[in-house]
Amino acid sequence: MKKNTANEPMTAEELENKKKKRLKKEKNKKVWRVIDRIFGFFVAAGAVGAIACLALEYILVCGPSPALKNLFIMTMYETRRFDFVANVFLTEDEVNEIIHSNTSSGNISSDTSLISIAARDEDVQQVDETGKDAYGLVDDDGDGIIYVDVKGPGYVGYMIVILDPTRVFLAMPNDYTPSTVGSSLEEYINKYGARGGINGGGFIDSGGTGLGGQPEGLTIVNGVHYCASYYDNQFIGIDDKGVMHAGIYDTYSAEADNIVYGMSFKPLLIVNGEPADLTRIQSGVNPRSAIGQRADGAIVMLAIDGRQTHSLGATYQDLVDLLLGYGVVNAINLDGGSSSSLYMDGHYLNKCSSQSGFSRYLPNAWLFK
Repeated sequence: MKKNTANEPMTAEELENKKKKRLKKEKNKKVWRVIDRIFGFFVAAGAVGAIACLALEYILVCGPSPALKNLFIMTMYETRRFDFVANVFLTEDEVNEIIHSNTSSGNISSDTSLISIAARDEDVQQVDETGKDAYGLVDDDGDGIIYVDVKGPGYVGYMIVILDPTRVFLAMPNDYTPSTVGSSLEEYINKYGARGGINGGGFIDSGGTGLGGQPEGLTIVNGVHYCASYYDNQFIGIDDKGVMHAGIYDTYSAEADNIVYGMSFKPLLIVNGEPADLTRIQSGVNPRSAIGQRADGAIVMLAIDGRQTHSLGATYQDLVDLLLGYGVVNAINLDGGSSSSLYMDGHYLNKCSSQSGFSRYLPNAWLFK
């Protein structure tokens, strides 16, 4: 087609095409303006959100309340994925001072005379005529297992009470070698033919890539000592009579008390009916697990959901208060976070906080028949 010159008028078709191009160009400009504004809005909102978060953290960390500072730092530290947040306004030494204060010391041992396990025969009942046990819990079907939903400020949880402690034992992988991979709670239950259980202690987890196969501290399964330790461990174990021992243990003291099943973790929560001294132990709000024993011998397994909209999580003190309310005289905190899991009758009772929805591989687990 011949190009129009200044002296030649444009045809109707050319005018129409030019108009369409102009309209299309204006339309594209409008679209990009809208996109630009939307993008700008999100960038601005993100910046405002980041500034708000930093401001909130500054108030928590540098404000007048040491308790809020410690709670925030430990919540971030225990979450692991966000532990770097703790260093935004504090030095590494300041953070470590808070974290490493999360220890317990001293010689602690259980007074086993506080535990009175009823003889297990058909003539002795651990519940009254209404089916209630000594703490008002009802064994609906008479199978010796009681399930309880629990709630507290900012958290929901799940509790199982096993009236006969001799039904409880510690499970483990086939062995503990450097190449051992742990198992999920469900896998342990299937392997041992158990009815249910709860996760156990922690494991060596260098860089967050641990396979759950190497437990931290003294571990005893069926009387055999693994990861034998000759220094003090915060420890809980069950002896050959079903009595739970909680305290500071090494291999020798565990042997002396005839511990058949036991594991190390921290902190101890309740010893001899008294809450552990948690004044030097800072804890955040996170998913939690615990195991303990009542004075009548019943074993209590407790899991608290956390890092979710329906349940933010619990502190160590929350666990202590809850367990004391149900008559627990000896108890220890179990590995929490995405390891926290409670299982019974073919399904998980709690909701795991991990992104996958499944707990991490575990080095051991407390199960019941």
